[in-house]
Amino acid sequence: RTVITSSVVNRADASSQVFFEIQTPKTAFITKFSMTIDAETYPGIIKEKQAAQDQYDAAISQGQSAGLVKSSGRNSEQFQVSVNVAAGGNVSFMLVYEELLIRKLGKYELMFKVKPKQLVNQFQIDVDIFEPQGISFIKTESTFITNELRNALEEKVEETKAHISFKPTITQQRRSPEREETLLDGDFIIHYDVKRSAAGDIQIVNGYFVHYFVPSNMPPIPKNVIFVIDKSGSMSGKKMQQTREAMKKILEDLNPEDHFNFVVFSRDVDKWQQHLLKATEENVEQAKLYVETIRAQGATDINAALLTAMNLLDEATTAELLPDKSVSMIILLTDGQPTSGVTNVNEIQANIKKANEGKYFLYCLGFGYDVSYSFLEKMALENKGIARRIYEDSDAALQLQGFYHEVATPILKQIEMTYPDNAVLDVTQNSFNVLFDGSEIVVAGKLENEIKELPVEIKAETVSHSNDLILKEIANVTEKENIFQDPEYIFGDFIERLWAYLTIQQELEKAVSADAEQQQALNAHVLQLSLSFSFVTPLTSMVVTKPDAEDVANKPTEAGKSAESISLPREAIQYIVLQCFIMYNAQGHCKNPVVSLLPVLTVSHSGLPATPRAEPQLHLPCLLQKPAI
Repeated sequence: RTVITSSVVNRADASSQVFFEIQTPKTAFITKFSMTIDAETYPGIIKEKQAAQDQYDAAISQGQSAGLVKSSGRNSEQFQVSVNVAAGGNVSFMLVYEELLIRKLGKYELMFKVKPKQLVNQFQIDVDIFEPQGISFIKTESTFITNELRNALEEKVEETKAHISFKPTITQQRRSPEREETLLDGDFIIHYDVKRSAAGDIQIVNGYFVHYFVPSNMPPIPKNVIFVIDKSGSMSGKKMQQTREAMKKILEDLNPEDHFNFVVFSRDVDKWQQHLLKATEENVEQAKLYVETIRAQGATDINAALLTAMNLLDEATTAELLPDKSVSMIILLTDGQPTSGVTNVNEIQANIKKANEGKYFLYCLGFGYDVSYSFLEKMALENKGIARRIYEDSDAALQLQGFYHEVATPILKQIEMTYPDNAVLDVTQNSFNVLFDGSEIVVAGKLENEIKELPVEIKAETVSHSNDLILKEIANVTEKENIFQDPEYIFGDFIERLWAYLTIQQELEKAVSADAEQQQALNAHVLQLSLSFSFVTPLTSMVVTKPDAEDVANKPTEAGKSAESISLPREAIQYIVLQCFIMYNAQGHCKNPVVSLLPVLTVSHSGLPATPRAEPQLHLPCLLQKPAI
């Protein structure tokens, strides 16, 4: 849980328009927002989406207009609201969002967007982390820290606690002594991991449990991967150059026991080899030469390309050319719509699902914003995979490599996390097809009755024929509950809210590929949980009440573009303080961070430089909703 507060005083002789602008993680749910203007608090209220939309339409019909802007970026979404503050008046904002930190590549990441856009008299970031199970490592980095700024960074790390402080002076913030520009423009990032026991960590609070599982020292399971690369005309130029660059690096990272092949497609579909090859040094070098020859031209036949890839895996399996204990996957990279062969997306999805029959993992990477992301997402989810957008930018090749590294090393298959039926209720997903090195499994649920012990059993397939994984543990409920009794470090309902968060996320994902009847039932449950726990999700909105209007806040869509940035006049900003207290659970999941920014605001009036904006600074009913991504 992250709480962001910000305050500003209007010292001018005229009223001023004040903007509160915050970037929240894309995976987070906003749960609370309020404004306090001259001691009067105006809260945000979460409602069912249609009810909020009706309120929005009613306000528009009365001539009220917009004041809150949202945008969708790579890993964050922008929340912005404005309010008019009288001369001599003050306003304070508070925003709360909640998320589950996802472990990737062996670490958790806590990131703050730092964009004051001018020098600030007092700028401060303070982060306190508490990990009862122990911190294994912690590292602070930033996209903007120079040697001079590093002197303003302090780190203190103990066995279970860490404190990070960043307090640059005005002199340290300056880009140069002669210029008023600030160096503070980018991301402030903390990476860390925690210590673990073999069967993971179980936490219990107020009748709810959460179980985090990360196996250690597991040998990799060989993978069989077919890279399906779009070489249609729209991939020409920089996109294809970045794809070739990324693929050569990825080939170098293949494990010696892996098997691989390429399918490239436009109007026609071409196979590099007639069957999968082992990732020997010689084969990898030959593949890198082949990648250099790929040129973009023609239309886009996604259906034929994926069927070709699946046929290659089918033939290799039938001929027993692949390791018995291995994981087979297809990684599709495309930047556009199907324009050749079968072009109906529903038909393509049905064809791929029928051909695959759940045998292979399909990962769909959509390059840029012209691609139909919802088409790729549904197709991936129906075939045990996920979809991911690759943003058109200078680091697109690194984005491709980063995704590959997440799925590069399978370590467990067919994982079952079992809890006695008479001990638990409403357990989130507890069966998983595969676990990759550096990631984590999280399961939550309710405890039934007044049980004293919670037995847990974990079963999974490993690379060894004779040594599949079986782990057992019995959690003492009273002992587990006593660990998190200190109110200084924990909110009493955090595990219950984590259970609701996981349930909502998983049911939204199921709804993507469900039929109409199932989708209706899933959406009804998501709506009920969203309203009960006050989460802004794709089915709810937040109505923001202001002195002279009501705003309805919605989440942006995945295809949304970033809104214009706002330049903040230096005269309006007296100081900024970012104080973050974070109490994580033993597996590194954010429980109780408090962030204060004083203030990250825009103030414009006759006595200050005008804020450069294309549109008027007005009030709006705004819709804050989670996109179906």
